[in-house]
Amino acid sequence: MTDHQADRYAVVGNPIAHSKSPAIHSEFARQCQELLSYEAICAEDFAVEAKTFFQQGGKGMNVTVPFKLDALSFADELSPRASRAGASNTLILKADGRICAENTDGVGMVRDIQSNLGWRIADQRVLIVGAGGAVRGILEPLLAAKPKSVHIANRTVSKAEALATEFNDLASITASGFEDIAAGQFDLIINGSAASLQGDRPPLADDVARDCYCYDMMYGAEPTVFMVWASQYGAAAVADGLGMLVEQAAESFYLWRGKRPDTAPVLADLRQKIQLSQ
Repeated sequence: MTDHQADRYAVVGNPIAHSKSPAIHSEFARQCQELLSYEAICAEDFAVEAKTFFQQGGKGMNVTVPFKLDALSFADELSPRASRAGASNTLILKADGRICAENTDGVGMVRDIQSNLGWRIADQRVLIVGAGGAVRGILEPLLAAKPKSVHIANRTVSKAEALATEFNDLASITASGFEDIAAGQFDLIINGSAASLQGDRPPLADDVARDCYCYDMMYGAEPTVFMVWASQYGAAAVADGLGMLVEQAAESFYLWRGKRPDTAPVLADLRQKIQLSQ
């Protein structure tokens, strides 16, 4: 088979040069012996770029910042997960030519926490920090893992309350500002706020992390500010979201190709490359 017969996939965002997705999916394809090409596309107008891509024979697309809402409106149909998340990070070309919007972020996070890290979600008291799009995207799969309770804390309390209300048909969710959070209330803390990107941490009391498993949806070559804080104040364990990145990609790959890659070697290799690049 020659390369021009390879099925074409891409990740679209702006900026996009930093994306790890081409390397991840190339390794998945090699591992699963699937002939495909995967490129990174920097878009100005998402709808124009996506329409051209699929018209030219593209089979599927990952979507990253700032186009996850655009992907939702571009699609012909929404999966239940994408509909609940209110955003899409994966577009799938169906056999009938329709484009289906999916969201694999939450599934990726839950799989990373439970399978890669070996932490429990079931019957755990979970604190979610932040109430933006990232948190909205992971709520349904997180709730499906049957935590004992879920509490959303956010600087703007009304946003946390609105999110809790929207998802309380799936489970009982409570919400508050940061000042109402005390130590001993939680087993698992998930940081979904943008604070880590800005080199800051959520304004939680120092002792809140004590004996908790603390997960940051962000990642970097060094531990995030949230992870450093949690470790400093007695967390049981800390982790970043690099595994979530790899697992959400694996879920996209499965939806496109029907094969589930082994993520462990890909994650280990990616971690090493990120650390060496510093």
